[in-house]
Amino acid sequence: MDFDRLAARHKDAVYRQMVRACGNRDDAEDALVEALMAAYKALPQIRDEESFRGWLAVVGRRVCSRIQRREALLPVLSLSGSESEAISVPDFSADVAAHAEGRELTECVKSAISDLDKPLRVVYEMREIEGRSAEETAKQLGISIPATKSRLHRARHLVRSSLDQSVCGE
Repeated sequence: MDFDRLAARHKDAVYRQMVRACGNRDDAEDALVEALMAAYKALPQIRDEESFRGWLAVVGRRVCSRIQRREALLPVLSLSGSESEAISVPDFSADVAAHAEGRELTECVKSAISDLDKPLRVVYEMREIEGRSAEETAKQLGISIPATKSRLHRARHLVRSSLDQSVCGE
């Protein structure tokens, strides 16, 4: 999978979503950079280029939430210390938050898949989750290869749309 091509293709659309989620361009840029770094690290696990944009947007929105929570603490911390002292806000929640985000993302994807109609869901699960070939899937379901590919394409589109619309509360 060509990360540079995927990033170039989707970064502008995801950035626009980050501006809305973060509320300002600076935080949106930070969120996009963190999301792209996470995507680069996770590239070997990404099996479907079509879901890359939705996944990147979910990660970016979570980064925005983390930035906003951290910024919300700054006024409280500035009241407790003198103004001449530099206050550093350690982010001890990064590991816990990353684990929680992974669980939430998994739940979002599971929910998006379970919302599919059964014929689409079965094809999606066999091809994307189990890693079966189109030929094997078509043979087992008793449908043609073009029908298998059509159902998979439709299922991918619906899952991506579900993730893009932030069905899971982001």
